[in-house]
Amino acid sequence: MSAIVIDTNVLLVANGAAPQMTDICRLACMERLEKAKTSEAVVVDQHYLILGEYKHKLNPNQGAPGPGDAFVLHLLQNMANVAHVAPVELTPTNPERTDFLEFPNDGELRQAFDPAERKFVAASNAHPEKPPILESADSKWLGWENRLLTHHGIRLEVLCRKELEAIRIKKNKQR
Repeated sequence: MSAIVIDTNVLLVANGAAPQMTDICRLACMERLEKAKTSEAVVVDQHYLILGEYKHKLNPNQGAPGPGDAFVLHLLQNMANVAHVAPVELTPTNPERTDFLEFPNDGELRQAFDPAERKFVAASNAHPEKPPILESADSKWLGWENRLLTHHGIRLEVLCRKELEAIRIKKNKQR
């Protein structure tokens, strides 16, 4: 069984909570979560940072959950099942727990990377397979994609790439 790291925005898009993304993107996220549920183990950390963010931004215990909520509930119900959940050890290096020993030793990447997103990179890097990071709605990841892959062997699986590229171009023009 292969592993995958899932950025929270994939769950949010699946729930329809990212209005900047199209229904086509939402459907792609929903379908990709179903694939992950049936054939991949989702990487989480022992400090509960990834699952904690999922639970903070989604509501897996509501009566009629959205697809992202239902996915988090699936993870919570399968925490002891390595076919569904792949735990990794992360070593925080700051009190905020936004920097990790497992984050690539790369000053340029460290400086550019959003501290709240570092846990996903650290989790991929800590796992023996260096599983891909699933991304859907944050165009900043596109700027990090090449460096993550070529310097550190960490691959992104970008859903909704065309939309993200258009968002990134628009943001760059506004600067």
